[in-house]
Amino acid sequence: MHEFRGARDAGPDHVRDRARSFDGAAALYGANRPGYPPELFDAVEELTGRSLEGARVADVGAGTGIASALLRERGARVVAVEPGDGMAAELRRRHPGIPLVRGDGDRLPLADGAFDLITYAQAWHWTDPGRSVPEVRRVLREGGALALWWNDLDPSVPWIAEQDGRVAAFLSAQPGVPARGLPEGLGFVTREVRWGRRITVDAHLANLASHSAFLVLGAGPTADFCAAERARLLSLFPDGLIDEPYVVTLSVARP
Repeated sequence: MHEFRGARDAGPDHVRDRARSFDGAAALYGANRPGYPPELFDAVEELTGRSLEGARVADVGAGTGIASALLRERGARVVAVEPGDGMAAELRRRHPGIPLVRGDGDRLPLADGAFDLITYAQAWHWTDPGRSVPEVRRVLREGGALALWWNDLDPSVPWIAEQDGRVAAFLSAQPGVPARGLPEGLGFVTREVRWGRRITVDAHLANLASHSAFLVLGAGPTADFCAAERARLLSLFPDGLIDEPYVVTLSVARP
């Protein structure tokens, strides 16, 4: 699943509210959102043409540091960039060794030509490309790369497609978030990476509840929806465990 786009276009106020909604649920987000497989970072290295070991990386919209920490494990010298108070506090709590600066992709608080790679994990759609693309070009060194990725449950799996349909119907009156379209003219190369994790039904539902569409909806309606989903899922997975299959869509460019 993704940051549900809903049936209606979102105005700027709603987009801002959804982007800020994560701050009140940072612990829920950090505890239940999926990570990323090693194969994703293998693909980043292949498509950028360089090792992450020793690379200067800015992870923008870093959230609670899920991608930042994995990039650091690959040997990258990571700086996390995060605008939200709650998310930044959770990142500091979970990953105190990762340098963190406060800011967003439209106004990167970073020096010119200082980075080999800029990453956006689940975050590019919150930016204004008219501002974020020039900022990427300013901050990257010559020959540097931009990597964007989104991590979605695989909709080709029947139970996931059915749940996606119920979510879409439930949220049909709510404005969505901006589309994920890639900025034009940068020559992106895109690759899909498939992976999975085994988690409990309750963890699956906690991940669902950590998405902005549910966060802005409120605790009551979200709890009601998740209770009904829990009953459905336990009928499919009576041992309370789910194998979640994911597809990470990675796009890399050299602006």
